Parts: sequence; structure tokens; C-alpha cells
Amino acid sequence: MSVNGWLQIILFIAIVVLLAKPLGIYMARVFERRKTFLDPVLLPIERLIYRMTGVQADTEMVWTEYAVATIAFSAATLFLTYAVERVQHLLPLNPQHLSAVEPILALNTAISFTTNTNWQSYTPETTMSYLTQMLGLATHNFWSAGVGIALAIAFVRGISRKETRLLGNFWVDLTRATLWVLGPISLILALALVSQGVVQNFRPYDTAKVLEVQKTVGADGKAATVATQTIAQGPVASQEAIKMLGTNGGGFFNANSAHPFENPTPLTNFLQMLAIFIIPAGLVMTLSQMVGSPRHGWAVLAAMIFLWFAGVFTCYWAESQPNLLVHGVDQHVSVLQAGGNMEGKEVRFGIANSALFATVTTDASCGAVNSMHDSFMPLGGMVPMINILLGEIVFGGVGAGLYGMLIFVILAVFIAGLMVGRTPEYLGKKIEAYDVQMSMLYILIFPLIILGFAAVSVLMPNVALTSLTNHGAHGLSEILYAYASATGNNGSAFAGLNANTHWYNYSLGVAMFFGRFMMMIPMLAVAGNLARKKIVPASAGTFPVTTSLFTILLVGVILIVGALTFFPALSLGPVLEHLLLHAGKAF
Repeated sequence: MSVNGWLQIILFIAIVVLLAKPLGIYMARVFERRKTFLDPVLLPIERLIYRMTGVQADTEMVWTEYAVATIAFSAATLFLTYAVERVQHLLPLNPQHLSAVEPILALNTAISFTTNTNWQSYTPETTMSYLTQMLGLATHNFWSAGVGIALAIAFVRGISRKETRLLGNFWVDLTRATLWVLGPISLILALALVSQGVVQNFRPYDTAKVLEVQKTVGADGKAATVATQTIAQGPVASQEAIKMLGTNGGGFFNANSAHPFENPTPLTNFLQMLAIFIIPAGLVMTLSQMVGSPRHGWAVLAAMIFLWFAGVFTCYWAESQPNLLVHGVDQHVSVLQAGGNMEGKEVRFGIANSALFATVTTDASCGAVNSMHDSFMPLGGMVPMINILLGEIVFGGVGAGLYGMLIFVILAVFIAGLMVGRTPEYLGKKIEAYDVQMSMLYILIFPLIILGFAAVSVLMPNVALTSLTNHGAHGLSEILYAYASATGNNGSAFAGLNANTHWYNYSLGVAMFFGRFMMMIPMLAVAGNLARKKIVPASAGTFPVTTSLFTILLVGVILIVGALTFFPALSLGPVLEHLLLHAGKAF
């Protein structure tokens, strides 16, 4: 670890905090339909959209209607993306003449982008045409992010409103999230990325001569030489901007944000990390504005920042340690590398930015990577995994992180009420049995999917285990990470697992779908139930949710729930791998 590295990390989080409040206030104005500086441009477009689609903007929905609208829209866009993939060979903007995506992979990808996961079991530049990248995938980066924001706003309305069954109109919230929030910021970010050298064109791939002819072995086992290299390109910057801003993560290239056409400079690397965190952080401030409690927003944000810092500190420390199997057990031996495993690392920006990027992208369910998590040291790789296993709530995905954190807030308030022997209250709302039951259902669905599929996979040696390039503790980590990433709608991977098989395409597709929509339903049920309640004045026995004590309790509940649920699996994966590494063993 270095002073320079820590200065970059501190600068990053300082800018996130600095921008969170103004953006949060702006989003509160957007979703409360108050005047904004973009109204002269966007209001006519919004009204035109409503007229064309028949949306009654003034008609609000109960939570069940909101859920049905969300699922119906997601299903329609899922089938649109699937259709585009299946017929891309017949459509324009396909200069490489790529064939249709095979059915199982197309379905997995459509589910992936619909659920904001962006899990990619394929090599994008050799599988998806330019039109598919834009019409099938980049559009979903807007839609899935907009859905997440809309759901979070519905939850916040459930907290802030009283004696009503209405949570707003899904179609209006989706439209406003896209037009007023995602669209303008994506445009600005895309132009900034282009200015730094991120590619944006429709040209066919270029072929370049290599400086040194490489000798290799072909697929037929015969010797071959490589004298040329195909350089992929395309409309990258426009997809890169919303990929980060919407916490989607699906790269235009297989190397994702480690590719110089996606992430060419230290400034683009910083802007991409900033884009991942800015809306989730801003939504916490939107919560504080809409419920009328700014201090509560800062208390929740403080919990997120504490968990983020613990993750980035551990990851940075672990990645700065030498690999004993490379350097030898004797600590006096000459160190040949700056840190641990350098294969798969982002050497352009340094270890600090590999650790920071990995922590940020898994805190926020983004899934974009500028280094391969599979190459991290055991404890360094455990940090991204833990970030996902906590439920993607440390900032979290756009919208999804906020409502996931609010579920834990309800649980924390409930526990606090039990400790003092009073009916729990949250911002004037009584927390009753139904609220706790739905919150626990939300929390339990997540590990059930992850651990269930991981357990089945390790019991199928001829189906699932053949996809592993590593066995033992690291192989278990690869499987566990894959299902955590899918269920948590993150999309990053331990790259040692070949997931483009029938089993993984199907099972990960199911995990992504249930991880998004099965967890959404109990959350909306809680929101609908909270909206019906009266707001009671605070009393001497009310547990305040605006203090440092509340922040400590919230962090404690999150860590205890995560540890009780996943520690046995982690102890057999990265923890065991770390101990074996120090014993001089590897798989």
C-alpha cells in the first residue's frame, strides 16, 4: 500500500459524497414532479411519450399493480432483446457478418440484461453485432436501471406517505428516471469518454500486422503462425457511459474496462468508478429529502461508506502482499513483484486502482471490471464476493441498492425495538409482523438461490465441474461467485469458470431472474403496507434513526446476517485457499 494509492481512494469517495446531495435533491424534485432546469426540453418529450403509449400519468398504482407493470415491461423487453439476438444476421450494422446467437445463450443474455446483471457467457466482439449491442443491450442498460430507480422511489413513497395504498405510477417513474436522470448524465459522460479516446464508430474491424510473428498450435493440433491481429471497434463510448451509470457492467469488449478502447486513461478509469457510485449515493439523499429527514439520509450513507472502506482496505492490503508461492516463504528473499498475483491485474493504473475498482463495482452491483477477480489473492478476491453476498446494498445497484438497504434498516429498527421492549418504529411508522415477515422473505430468498445452485453444481462432476479451470478451494470460489453474481445481479465473474454451457446458461439465467423479481415482490409488499399506516409522533421510547448509534446497529445487523448465512461457504473457499497458500499449497 502507498500514500499515492490512499490519496486516490480518499479523493474518489470525497467527490462521491460531494456530488451526492445536489444530485439527490435534483432526483427528489424529478420524482415529486417539481420544477427542474430541464423541464423546457424534456416535458414536451415526456408528454409525447404518454400520448403515444396511452399512459395516464395522473393515475397511481397500488403495490400489486406496480409489481405487475414492472414484470410486464421487463418481460416485453426481454423478448425484444432475445429476438434481436436471434435474427442479428439478417439485420444491418453487422460489418463482421456475425451469425445469429444460439438460442440458449441468447436467452441467458436477454435475462441478464433485463435484470441489470449483464452476465456475459460470450465474447462480445465476436458474438454481438453493432445493432445488437445498441438495440438489444445498451437499451436494456437504460431500461433495467430505470426500473431499479422506479422501484426505489416507490419504496420511499411507501415510507413517506400516510394512510394511502398508492405508490405512484410505474410508467411515469420509469420515464422520468430515463429522461431526467440517466439520459442527460449518460450523454455528458459519453462525450467525456470520447474526448479521452474511447472508441465511437461503425467501422468494420481493422486488421494489423504484428511486430513479431507468433508461432502457435491450431485447433487441429498443427503448428501455425500468427502474423496479423484483428482490432475490434464500434459504438463503444455510448454503451460504456450507461453501462457504468446504470450499474450494468456488460462490456463492449471481452476484457471489459481493462480494454484500452473502453478505458484508455487514468481519467476515464476515475470517471467510470465515479459513475458507478454517483446515482446510488444520490438516491440516499433523495430518500432524506422525500421523507423529510436529512440526518437519516446521512446516517444510512455513513453505513454504506463504512462497509465500502472496510472492503477497499482489505482488498488493497491483500493485493499488496507478496504471493508466498512466487516469492518464497522467507520474507528476506528479494521481491520480484510489487504485489501478489500480477496476472490479470490492471498494471496501467496500479494495484490501488485494481483494488478500488473491484470493490466499487461489486459494492454497486455493476460487474464492470478493470482486472480479473479470479487472479486476486484469496482474501483480495473474497472482498468482491462478500460485497455481493451482503446483498448488493453497499451503495448497491441504481435503486436496488437503496431498497435493499432499507430492508435491512427495517430489520435493524425491529431488533432495536425488541431490545427496549417497545413496538418498533421507523420514521413514525409502526413496524409490525407483516413488515418483518416480508423483509425476512426478501433476505432469505437471496442465499437460498445462491447456496442451492452452488450445492447442486458441486454434486455434478460431469456437468458443472468440468467447466472449472481450477479445483479445490479456488474452484468452489469460482462456482460460489458465479451464482452470487447472478443472483445479486452483479455480472462480474471469477474468470476461471466457463459458464457458456447448457447447465450454467440455464441455472444462472434462473438465478438472475429470481434474484431480481422474486426479491422485488416482498419489497413492494412492505412499501404498500407502510404507505397505509399513520405517522405517529416520536416518543421517549422511539429509537432514533439519525444517530451514529443507528449507523453502528445497521452495520452490525448487515454483517451478522451475512456472516451467519455465508461464512461456512466462505471458509471452504477463499479462507481455506488463503490458509493453504501460507502452507505452501495451491490447486
